[in-house]
Amino acid sequence: MSDTPPLREDLNDLGFGRVAAQQVRGRFLSRDGRPRSRKYGLGPQRAERLYLTALGVSWPVFVCWIVGLVLLANGVFALAYLALPAGSVSGAAELGMRDPFLSALSFSIGLFTTVGTGPVHAVGSTANWLATLESVLGPLALVGIGGLILARLIQPQAKVRFSESAVIAPYRDGRGFMFRLINVRPSEMSEVRARVSLAWFEEIDGVRQRRFRQLHLERHEVEFFTLHWTVVHPIDRSSPLRGITPERLREAEAEFLVLITGLDETFSTRLTARSSYFWDEVRWDASFGNMFVTSPDDTLTVDVDRLDRFDRLDEGTTARPAAIELA
Repeated sequence: MSDTPPLREDLNDLGFGRVAAQQVRGRFLSRDGRPRSRKYGLGPQRAERLYLTALGVSWPVFVCWIVGLVLLANGVFALAYLALPAGSVSGAAELGMRDPFLSALSFSIGLFTTVGTGPVHAVGSTANWLATLESVLGPLALVGIGGLILARLIQPQAKVRFSESAVIAPYRDGRGFMFRLINVRPSEMSEVRARVSLAWFEEIDGVRQRRFRQLHLERHEVEFFTLHWTVVHPIDRSSPLRGITPERLREAEAEFLVLITGLDETFSTRLTARSSYFWDEVRWDASFGNMFVTSPDDTLTVDVDRLDRFDRLDEGTTARPAAIELA
């Protein structure tokens, strides 16, 4: 017999803390899985947050940021050259440039990127010291940009797409809470595990308190995640959702917290994806539509655009408790 004491109900808070769990209003996780929480006393952490943001944004946004920052830095240096006495940047006329700002900007970009400035050169001690400063800062900035690009390339990230809504749909002789997910990266994931917890308010001895319930799933793990996966929690007489209705889900301010982990076969590392469904993101009297499509070569094929497709059912089909829940 194990000597490990059973987990106390007031400690089953998923790490949010018992006191905090009672005080929080609204959802714990955003739809993209980010915790809706803050920490004070650590300072703004602007550099750390900027670094994490640079790793997380899409490639088009990242490239626009880099180009914009490089142009901004060179624009500042160009204005600094223009603030010096006339003739501090010379030789631009040989390149056919008459505009002073464009001449200074071209000279600055050549120094900053180390590609060379051609016949354009700085004149005077102040201009040369400024050019020396830029020739040092430019390569350092390029090294930092190269490091960010390398970090983005080698950092494994889970790109799991969740269905926009969850459903209470027919399941066997009763109902089930369901949502769908699919891996949108071309790389494969295996040994994918799902964990779903329910956070909602219950009446305990006449006091309204938030409780966390672990939901038993039809299957907690799939070995091959090459297509999509419909995660199902059967609602039976042992389920925390037995007898659930739309009104009860709304009154309890229910939130379904989803944690997905899997092995990325390309990097041989475990990845994590999170999401949540608030009570108003759960559909009733509906079921997920078919995602499979016909392939000319008889290959198993799904249409990702059908991930959020639903089939409407008769009113009351799943909005009312099933007999198996009340047995």
